[in-house]
Amino acid sequence: MRTYGIRELGQEFGITARTLRHYEEKGLISPERQGLTRVFSERDRVRLNLTVRGRRLGFSLDEIKEIIDMHDPSAPNDQAQILLLCSKIEKYRSVLINKINDISDTLKLMNEVERDALSTLDRHAGHEAVSPTR
Repeated sequence: MRTYGIRELGQEFGITARTLRHYEEKGLISPERQGLTRVFSERDRVRLNLTVRGRRLGFSLDEIKEIIDMHDPSAPNDQAQILLLCSKIEKYRSVLINKINDISDTLKLMNEVERDALSTLDRHAGHEAVSPTR
């Protein structure tokens, strides 16, 4: 069975050792101990991958744990887990669409402000060039 060290998983997923320890405290992963060294299993690696993906989607650690803990390998098509996952996806899809719309609106506003500012500079520069007081 393949095992992983804290540094190896941290590098693979782009997270710090502190984050890995936090995920362990939250019960998302449960590495074995060899003295003071944490030894992560393939199961921990899969759970970590799901956790990192869930965080990118905006799920809280509690929500991620709830979904991951529902998984039963002996019943991979569990309806309760699938329905819970779908309801969370629907909720976060709406959140993400709102964020996309907010970002789009902000970019449009920034473009307008920049265009107006550059136009003001152009008018000011043109006015200075023909100003007889200088």
